[in-house]
Amino acid sequence: MEFSGIVGGIPFISLFIFTGILVNLIQVSCYLTIWPVSKSTFRRINGAITELLWLEVVWLMEWWSGFEVKVHTDAKTCQLMGKEHAIIMPNHVSDSDTLLTWILAQVFGWTNWFSESIFLDRNWAKDESKLKSSFEALSDYPTPFWMTIFVEGTRLTADKLVEAQSFASSKGYPIPKNVLIPKTKGIVTAVQSLRSFVPAIYDVTIAIPKHQPFFPTLLTFLKMQPCKVVVHIKRYSTKDLPESDQGIAQWCRNRFIAKDELLENFAATGTFDEEEITEFRRSTKSLIVRLSIYHTKLVHYNFNYLKDFFF
Repeated sequence: MEFSGIVGGIPFISLFIFTGILVNLIQVSCYLTIWPVSKSTFRRINGAITELLWLEVVWLMEWWSGFEVKVHTDAKTCQLMGKEHAIIMPNHVSDSDTLLTWILAQVFGWTNWFSESIFLDRNWAKDESKLKSSFEALSDYPTPFWMTIFVEGTRLTADKLVEAQSFASSKGYPIPKNVLIPKTKGIVTAVQSLRSFVPAIYDVTIAIPKHQPFFPTLLTFLKMQPCKVVVHIKRYSTKDLPESDQGIAQWCRNRFIAKDELLENFAATGTFDEEEITEFRRSTKSLIVRLSIYHTKLVHYNFNYLKDFFF
């Protein structure tokens, strides 16, 4: 990462660390005292506490850098989003897709662990049983959750796209231009394990408009460089998906063929114009949280300064 980006992001990074440590301490206390008594209560409290950390990143993207998101979806899906459990299946175009998973990994890692996120070894022999048991533990989760799975396994780069095209050619698959070949074991396991209590899977297509000066990455956010992404969301009922593992795998591959065509059309037109457009507005909650945490840290700093000065 460029040095100027690091320097510009020092205020955010320091406050993020401060918030992360505070969140972790609260999580530990709640885990030791509340989890043994009521797992559901712990999950509700933990979700509210963890949101403080997530909102700092939302503030960085929306208020600090001017990041803009436009969402194309139908009215029914828009009404259901955030009100139901769902599996999210996006394409992976940049490090900003998983921004929260690698900013200051130690603080975020503990937060993720307490939030029951799943950590994998990228070894299917080890990961399969871990995934199934983790999915089963979500069956009584008290609030709506989204389980995000990047089935491509890695973000899109020019070299990886060439490899995907070569593989597709050798297998007789359609040659992708904008996505990689999906790895289907994870999504198959997720659908089969979750479909009894997760009603929907959202096929999410992330597109980055041409001719904008900055590409959305952590560095551009830290350097206050505004950029935009356009997102297309199509909802599928998990009950309508194929019953067999092979059928789900083929359904996933078909969705990525369609996703590739959707992105090809976007590259030509600059829009997903077949669906109504819902524009996301900047989060007022993230601004309030950011200012509140900054004020708390400032009061703490001044208190220590005055204590040292007078005593």
